[in-house]
Amino acid sequence: MKTDAPPLSGVRVLDFGHVLAAPFCTRLLADLGADVVRVESSRHPDFPWPSSYRHSDGRHASYLNTNRNKRSVAIDLKHPAGRDVARRLAVAADVVVENFSAGVMTRLGLGYETLKETNPRLIFASMSGYGNSGPRRDWTSMNMNLQGYAGLMQVTGAEGDPPTAISNSWNDYIGGLHTGYAIIGALTERQSTGQGVHLDIGQFECSVSMIAPLLLFSAVKQRNPERMGNRSTRSAPQGVYRCAGEDEWCAVSVRDDGQWRALAAAVADAGLADETRFATLPGRMRHHDEIDERIEAWTSRLPGDEVEARLKQAGVSAARMRRVRDLVEGEEPSGAYRRMTEPRVGSMLTTALPVELSESPLPPASPAPALGQHTREVLREWLDLPDGEWAALDGQGALV
Repeated sequence: MKTDAPPLSGVRVLDFGHVLAAPFCTRLLADLGADVVRVESSRHPDFPWPSSYRHSDGRHASYLNTNRNKRSVAIDLKHPAGRDVARRLAVAADVVVENFSAGVMTRLGLGYETLKETNPRLIFASMSGYGNSGPRRDWTSMNMNLQGYAGLMQVTGAEGDPPTAISNSWNDYIGGLHTGYAIIGALTERQSTGQGVHLDIGQFECSVSMIAPLLLFSAVKQRNPERMGNRSTRSAPQGVYRCAGEDEWCAVSVRDDGQWRALAAAVADAGLADETRFATLPGRMRHHDEIDERIEAWTSRLPGDEVEARLKQAGVSAARMRRVRDLVEGEEPSGAYRRMTEPRVGSMLTTALPVELSESPLPPASPAPALGQHTREVLREWLDLPDGEWAALDGQGALV
């Protein structure tokens, strides 16, 4: 049945997140219609990774993108009155999300055990590098450290390369995705039980969960998996081949013998199709280097878009390498991003939730808030706070 309301309409989320992991999680919830309120303070501003754009208020483009569709309240959590306001907001919330180091929220008097006494329906999501319990709970975590400890750097890149990290803050995004998924599951469960829950989510475990086949390989074979680079154990040939022009490439993956015959026919090398040693996957794996040389002898004479077009027409999986700028300036429509009005920028490109729901709308993108932009508004809506009390708190320095 169609509805005019987004899926998470009416769900209140109190966001104590900073930098990327928790803010990305809560942005996913905001994209689904939740009322996400960031708890921030000028005493401890949240300025995530620098980017080419930075506004006079310190907000980088990365902040503007990650925190769109949210509201902001300014509360000094080091101030006793500020902590009291935060606790009252948590009582009015459905979900609290935080990604401080283990134990910080408890020391502030805002831990789950304290908050659930006055809000037993509260879903409290703790996001830290290694979780809030266990022998690693006090470890400091950064994206690269987590990738190294989770085994990811041992399986990225090619044999002989130094350990290689996945760029673009892999652990923060993976942790945010897992936590958003867990929160939606907890909201569903609460409809039956009427009870909230504490979700303790470590980015380490989230990262390890994404390499399950490699864990299984190591358990069965009793050895580390090989670093494959651009190659595969199930497709051959597979690689990125140089094309005509400066730094132009095309990614090609042949998944079965039929695609191999199609590629051999497309490549101007009559001998490829006739070579019986290349006819099956095991043979192509053994002679991968030679096949790569012969494919690249053909691709290097043609522009990448022509290589892509010829192989696609032949039924071979192929895609020219595009740069991020190509994605932005491409002519084809994309649901991956959209433009929104951003008062600090004018018109801003922002990534979108890559989902379309047939029965309910998603809210339009709205700009990230200025620090404390909605303090008075949220305290009035969530707490029914009278103007006199707001003025008193402001005068005490609790709302900064």
